[in-house]
Amino acid sequence: MLYWLYQNTPSDFFVHLNILQYITVRAGLAFFIGLLLTIFLMPRFIAWAQRSAKVQPINEYVSAHQGKAKTPTMGGIVFITSTIIASLVTVNIMNPFAIGGLLTLVFYAYIGFTDDWGKIRGGDNLAGLKARTKMALQILFGLLIGLFLIYVAKLETGFYVPFIKSSLFDMGFWSIGFWVLVMIATSNAVNLTDGLDGLATVPSVFALLSLSAIVYVVGNVSAANYLLMPKIPAGEVVVIAAALIGSLIGFLWFNCHPAQVFMGDSGSLTIGAFIAYMAIIGKSEILLILIGFIFVIETVSVILQVGSYKLRKKRVFLMAPIHHHFEMKQWAENKIIVRFWIIAMLSNILALISLKIR
Repeated sequence: MLYWLYQNTPSDFFVHLNILQYITVRAGLAFFIGLLLTIFLMPRFIAWAQRSAKVQPINEYVSAHQGKAKTPTMGGIVFITSTIIASLVTVNIMNPFAIGGLLTLVFYAYIGFTDDWGKIRGGDNLAGLKARTKMALQILFGLLIGLFLIYVAKLETGFYVPFIKSSLFDMGFWSIGFWVLVMIATSNAVNLTDGLDGLATVPSVFALLSLSAIVYVVGNVSAANYLLMPKIPAGEVVVIAAALIGSLIGFLWFNCHPAQVFMGDSGSLTIGAFIAYMAIIGKSEILLILIGFIFVIETVSVILQVGSYKLRKKRVFLMAPIHHHFEMKQWAENKIIVRFWIIAMLSNILALISLKIR
């Protein structure tokens, strides 16, 4: 809407809204709109959830979490809604990459909401979507986004790796399968990380900040030339990312320990999918391993635990994902959370440093 005002304000008008042409200005506005909307809406959502018993079913194997049994969940719906509203107000909706970003938010929020609602109604963490159904929806929506990027947004299909200044090869139509894999892996990785108060929120903010820098660079011809990066007109997605960052910080106000609300799959799956989307359009799918290092650690810990138990009937960790391992070792929840935040911050600094070396 604000970008439309910029385009349609007469040059001789009382105040020419020329400032709204800048992505950085609209990103700043989107950040504060998302932040304030979330801070305004979340207490009302929490009150409604408590009245109607829309609370998080707790895993009985983690005794330290039993005190969280009455905590409302599905808070992700609030900050994703705030993100979409803030984006619609500030983004150039005619940009195909911005449309793809909004579709990603809507598609994966639908999966998360459906899963959360099933768990709440059934009063059990296993009562949500069946694993097969959940995976099928993730694949379907990933395919739709991939097709959109190739045929509508005309995204190039080169395969890039850190430190190499040009694509190694052209994936062609196979890029869709690769992108689907990236979206599924990242959305589920963030979902696995969301097990302690604020644990997934701050690393997600760091990842979005890093990817915003990358997407802004590839969308700016001068910056892309300087850093020898591909040129992709995707800069508008930074506005959506800023809205999501603002909304997540607003959510963190209520999600920090002890949490008043959880994001649920509505939030974690959607955040992960959007992080993957930004990595895809920024040609940073491999660099995402470093950007989302905490999510990678959490996922690898689950893979190692399951694989080891099936092959050797022995566990690698006391419990997986790995944040539960440290809980079982009697680490304080705040200590685990803050240390994971520090690791996430450092890995993202390294990822940004690599851009100049690329």
